[in-house]
Amino acid sequence: MRFRVLGPVRMDPRTPTAAKPRVVLATLLVQSNNVISTHSLIDELWGVAPPRTAATTLQVYVSQLRKALLAEGGAEPEPGRQPLLTQPPGYVMRVGPDDLDLTVFESLRSRGRAAFEEREYATASRLLAESLALWSGPALSGIPHGPSLQTTAIRLEELRSEVLEQRIAADLKLGRHQELIGELMALAHEFPMRETLHELLMVALYRSGRQSDAVRAFHRVRRTLVDELGVEPDASLKRVLSRVLASDPALAWHPGRRPPRPRAVPSRAAPAGASGGTVRGAGAGAGSDTAARVRSSAQAGAAAGAAAGAGHPPGSAAAPAAPLLWLPPALTDFTGRDAELARYTTLFAESRTGTRPCVVAVSGRPGVGKTALAVQLAHHAEEFSGRVLVSLRDSAGRALTERAALIALLRRLMRPGDGPEELPGEPDELADLLHRTARGRDLLIVLDDVVAEAQVRLLLSAVADACVVLTSRRPLGALEQARHLVLDVLDRPASESLLLATGGPRMAQDPAAVAEIARLCGRLPLALRVAAGALAVRPHWTPADLARRLGDERTRLAALSLGDLDVRGGLLAAYQEVPEAERQAFRTLGLAPLPDFPLWVAESLLDLAPEAAEERLEELVRAQLLEARRPADDAGEVRYGYHPLLRSLALETAAEVDGPAAVAEAVARLGRACLLRARAADARLAPGRDRLASVLVTDLGDLAGHDPAAAAPLRWLQAESAGLLGVLRGLHAGGHWDLVCALASALGGYYEACALWDDWEASHEQALDAARRSGNAVAEAALLRSVGDLSWQRRHTGRAVDCHRHAARLFALAGDGIGAARCLTGEADVLLGQGEPERAGALYRQALARARSAGDARGCADARRGLALLALVEGRPADCLAELDACAAAAAALGDVRWHGYARRTADHVRAQRRTGPAAWSRLEIRPGVWLMNPPAATSGRG
Repeated sequence: MRFRVLGPVRMDPRTPTAAKPRVVLATLLVQSNNVISTHSLIDELWGVAPPRTAATTLQVYVSQLRKALLAEGGAEPEPGRQPLLTQPPGYVMRVGPDDLDLTVFESLRSRGRAAFEEREYATASRLLAESLALWSGPALSGIPHGPSLQTTAIRLEELRSEVLEQRIAADLKLGRHQELIGELMALAHEFPMRETLHELLMVALYRSGRQSDAVRAFHRVRRTLVDELGVEPDASLKRVLSRVLASDPALAWHPGRRPPRPRAVPSRAAPAGASGGTVRGAGAGAGSDTAARVRSSAQAGAAAGAAAGAGHPPGSAAAPAAPLLWLPPALTDFTGRDAELARYTTLFAESRTGTRPCVVAVSGRPGVGKTALAVQLAHHAEEFSGRVLVSLRDSAGRALTERAALIALLRRLMRPGDGPEELPGEPDELADLLHRTARGRDLLIVLDDVVAEAQVRLLLSAVADACVVLTSRRPLGALEQARHLVLDVLDRPASESLLLATGGPRMAQDPAAVAEIARLCGRLPLALRVAAGALAVRPHWTPADLARRLGDERTRLAALSLGDLDVRGGLLAAYQEVPEAERQAFRTLGLAPLPDFPLWVAESLLDLAPEAAEERLEELVRAQLLEARRPADDAGEVRYGYHPLLRSLALETAAEVDGPAAVAEAVARLGRACLLRARAADARLAPGRDRLASVLVTDLGDLAGHDPAAAAPLRWLQAESAGLLGVLRGLHAGGHWDLVCALASALGGYYEACALWDDWEASHEQALDAARRSGNAVAEAALLRSVGDLSWQRRHTGRAVDCHRHAARLFALAGDGIGAARCLTGEADVLLGQGEPERAGALYRQALARARSAGDARGCADARRGLALLALVEGRPADCLAELDACAAAAAALGDVRWHGYARRTADHVRAQRRTGPAAWSRLEIRPGVWLMNPPAATSGRG
């Protein structure tokens, strides 16, 4: 075993001698295979007052660890074999399942617990003893502990104690009571207030014929508890005393008989062992969210009761049943589900007086608060005589089988003496026993973390008279009798209230940061609790500091981890449960830089036919990994999107699993799909305007006439504009230079028509960089001409002239007469606006002549427009009308409805001026919808 933390922190081939590098090592190991941010490591090393050189010093410590990890002789490890990696926003220690004593301990512990639950006590004893043998002293000893390591050390020691108690319970089941007495007496002396150990000692003494010593053991622990804490022993310890005093035969050891069924005994305030959680990176399984903690609470505490046996003496009457309560504690700061609580609490109350019990199926993505709501509902329903929670996953996050689910609920409901000594083997027989056990009892049952309808269908039929709450990630739509509640994230006021309730007084000092934290957490309740807890335990942070740390989408999940609360773990469990085809789709769709996206985006990214892509999307929606959103007006196509934290997970897993080549191919496919549609939309809006896109990128295929980009181009561009700009940035980041230039050029006409100057500038700045990187002079020329038009409209006349002249030179060198002629028209527009009509007129006429010669109808229409404006400036309205008629004819030949309408509209305006006298120039368009003569400032936002 290469790494050890269950005792002094050590690693092979050598352990650093200095304390602080070992602190770094320990922090990385207890959260192995997870990225630990530099901020967290600095907090662990120096607390609230790190030195100014903290980041540099941390790098030195990491370097020392890497040197210590080298094989003997100092040889560098093989590529990909270095366990300590740099990964933003920090470092990750890659550890195999057998390389770290903590992961081996967790595995043996889990297997031992499972064997105990299956009454395989010899196997349980062996596995649990092997797990304890891994310990060589107190956890994480020999190093100073910061806040995280201190918490982890306490938790590990608690887990060690729980494993020890369960191993002893298994040994008692095997009749080893006499040999356990010495060990138990020493443990009872070492831990005088750990009641479970005293309970086990009393059983061992009683079974060894030392009844009086067992009674004295009780009075010793009672005296300690009363003197030290002022409390009486718990009910479980008192029951063992009563059975010892009554010489209960069921408490004695019966050799040759299979041990009695284990019985779980809840403690006074919460399920015993609730303090023992999972350690992140050490077998946390399905993620340390609320459901995982409930599993820990609901499964813990059975050892002592199992060791003591179950059942009353034969022939004795059972005592009147006390109310049965087996629930995790209610949240004192539960927030944001008042309507749901009120509605279902009322339904439960009504169902008790009616003939039809209430079954509620609560579904939603991980971390949305399903379990918390179910537990809160159960605590509100105080009128039931029995309220229990059963998790339908084991401690490793695996789904219970139908049989195991029936057994788990039976163990919650069966009283001492109920049922047979050995449980039936077949599910149908177990269901019949469960039905007899639940019949006539006023029960509310919470079945937490249901995987599928088949897991609970037989169970529900067995408890048909009970009220039931089921929680699941996927909607359980096939359960006909259930009322379905799909939980979404909290609304903005509730999410901010939760942060204020759980984040301490500092949270209330910065409302703007609170709103930003809620937004960055996607208003997911678990993420909000983790974020608030992170602030509460770091007095040197402000809410603004926390918001800044959550700001990076690619590292946000790493920041949302606190002890056993791990947002990433819950989301990752949902991702890992779907088949690989859906996992690959989940990762790849995250590359779409869009808040949401239509089906065609998925088709391109996944490289699938429409039907197959849609099925993949819908499966992700069913798995709560993707959201389906229909437009508010219920018109248009369904769009799909990620919750912000799930998008972070998609980006993270794509980088880890798929590699740069696959990512680049998917981004290029999306770019080509966007270009195909943007080019079609531009061709419908302004035929002949863009000449670059079709030259740079060919073989895009044809677009169906009913596609929204072709059928309603302006509406399509308005809907997709922000996403298209994001795609363009992604193409630039991936080095797809031709696609960047072509897409920017195809979008230029839309940006101009809607005065989206900021987007026009941003897209063409990236495209010009791409053109120069690729050495494409024609692309650079076309983009410069467009930037010249933008500069003219922004009244940056000097830049506009420079762009047009530079573009004209590049076009001339490339032999592109059409491009050069269009640059002349652009320069002439600038000169006309500067009050130089003669120079402008000369350029307009040159541009018209060259456009005619080249057969460029678009260039002719634009030059005619300029000559019409020139005639109007010079007081020649008849010539102006003639040029506008010629412009309209050229536009009609192009099929450009927009320019044709502009020419006719402007001509009507000039004729009106001739009849009524000079009119305000400010109502005269100088280009279609661009601006007006003597214009007000055009908008630079999104139009």
